[in-house]
Amino acid sequence: MAKSKKKEALLHASERLFYEHGFHGVGLKQIIHEADTALMTLYNHFSSKEALVEEVLRRREERYWSYLDSHVEQEGEHPFVTVVKAHGDWLATESYKGDMFLRAIEDYAGTDNDIEHIARSHKEKLLSYLRQLAKKVDEENHEDAAHYLTLLLEGTTSMATLIGAEQATAYARAIVEKMNTVPDEQRG
Repeated sequence: MAKSKKKEALLHASERLFYEHGFHGVGLKQIIHEADTALMTLYNHFSSKEALVEEVLRRREERYWSYLDSHVEQEGEHPFVTVVKAHGDWLATESYKGDMFLRAIEDYAGTDNDIEHIARSHKEKLLSYLRQLAKKVDEENHEDAAHYLTLLLEGTTSMATLIGAEQATAYARAIVEKMNTVPDEQRG
C-alpha cells in the first residue's frame, strides 16, 4: 500500500515544528499550513493532536534505531565507540536542540494518552539495546556497562545543547575509549 503524500507531509511538518517549538507551542492550524493540507485531511489520518504526536514519536524512534543499527553493523571499531559516534552524528543532524523524547515525557507526564509511555519506552529500549551490545562484545558486567553507556549518551545529548554535538561527542568518545582500556577491576 502506497503511503499517503498528505499524511507524510503532515508527519514531516509536525515533527519539525514540534522539535523547533515544543509540543504545546504548535497548533493544528500551523501544522496544516506548513504541510499544505486541510484540517479535514489531518483528521482523516489522525483522531487528535495527541495521536499525531504519538505517530511522530514512533517514526522518529524508528529512524533513530535504523540509523544506530546501520552504523553499528558497518563499523570496524569497538561497538561502544561506534554507538557514541553514531549517536553524536544523530545529534548533529536530528537532535541539536535537545531530546524530543525527554521533552515528550516532561510535556505529557500524567496525561491520559500514550505519549509519555512511547517516550519512556524509547529510553528503556536504549538501555536494553546497550545491554545486548555489551553482552555481544562479551563485556563481563554487561548490566553496568549498559548503564554507563546510557548515561554517557544521555549526557552527550544534554551537553550538545550547551557545547554543540561535535564537542559533546568528542568528550563522550574519549570517555568510552578510556572505559574500554581500563581493566574491569580498576573501574569505579
